[in-house]
Amino acid sequence: MMNPWPVAGAALRRRPWTSAALALLVALAVALGVAVGAVERGVRRGSIGAVVGFDLVVGAAGSPTQLVLSSVFLRPEAIPLMPGTRLQELLAAPGVRWASPIGFGDSWRGYPVVGVTADFVTRGGRRAPASGRIFAAPFEAVVGSAVPLKDGEEFEPGHGHTEQDEAPHGHEGSDYTVVGRLPPQGTAWDRAILVPIESVWELHGLGMGHGGDETRIGPPWVEPPGVPAVAVTPVSIADAYRLRGQFRSGASTAVFPAEVLVPLLRALGDVRGLLAGMAWGGFALVLAAVFLALSANFLARRRDFAVLRAIGAPPGYVAGAAWLEAGTILGLGVTAGLPLGWLMAAGAGMLAGGALDLQVAAQPDWEDALAPVAALAVGLVAAALPALAMGRRPVEADLRR
Repeated sequence: MMNPWPVAGAALRRRPWTSAALALLVALAVALGVAVGAVERGVRRGSIGAVVGFDLVVGAAGSPTQLVLSSVFLRPEAIPLMPGTRLQELLAAPGVRWASPIGFGDSWRGYPVVGVTADFVTRGGRRAPASGRIFAAPFEAVVGSAVPLKDGEEFEPGHGHTEQDEAPHGHEGSDYTVVGRLPPQGTAWDRAILVPIESVWELHGLGMGHGGDETRIGPPWVEPPGVPAVAVTPVSIADAYRLRGQFRSGASTAVFPAEVLVPLLRALGDVRGLLAGMAWGGFALVLAAVFLALSANFLARRRDFAVLRAIGAPPGYVAGAAWLEAGTILGLGVTAGLPLGWLMAAGAGMLAGGALDLQVAAQPDWEDALAPVAALAVGLVAAALPALAMGRRPVEADLRR
């Protein structure tokens, strides 16, 4: 049986730039579809990782989504304050392992300054700093891994969320001293500067919360001001559900961040499906363009195929040579599209992670190959149509051209 590959290989070598351009079109179309899926998967994993350290969040009555976005993802949302009396009730409630107010409002060169307690920094004693120590007095700070401040440095906070190239304003003479640095977490908190909540209250003229001239930090507080949010770690799962029900009425709302994340991820999945559909729709158009180009190429070479038929090559041999040529271009495009898509996903993941303050690890996965392999199978079947048409053309008419 004659081997059609020498004819197909010779045709590819005769038009290397055309073949490479067609394969590149296929590779780019495949890469776009792969990148969309990988980035969505990375955002999903990063979002889930961001809420792992937050069992229960309590805030003022209002939107649970807004509460989670501001307290967990540190988005600059304007949220109402929960009364300090409600904070005292929460701290005194049975089943609370530890609870920490989360206070916003200040920043340093675009990095948010967040007031919390030492328990929040150490996750109740389960997390140690990467360097230095935990704050133990007012106006000491522990910085996230992405904050460009070193242990022992001093900085002056400013009101609001100032940009990194803007000078801070509003708290002249109220410097913090960095005493420690946290390990990387892959969340928005890597860019946060954590300070005692009492320092935030004091800077905004609300006192220290302890009454009188007492300057210690940490609960209990005698006169705590209102707070935007409180992170709570319950003793047990049963306590978590009981606390959520108890503080989900009146002047406060309580929410599991994971339950807020589910509809957001579902919406993200819908967007992913839309983008993936658009990407693979584009791939179908590219595939159609490649087939049109190959068909035009085959027609331009119909005299060559007729010569093969005239010297004894059967129709199946001619069709096989044409099919191998088209299949090689498709195969090279799909094969190159997978790693190219992962490279595109890695770059897009870095951009998305910077925009969302998440660790978006767009890693390769076996499911990325499913759609390209299916597309290759469909393409190979479709490529048989123009190949068979070339094998069935009239020899005499093509030889006269």
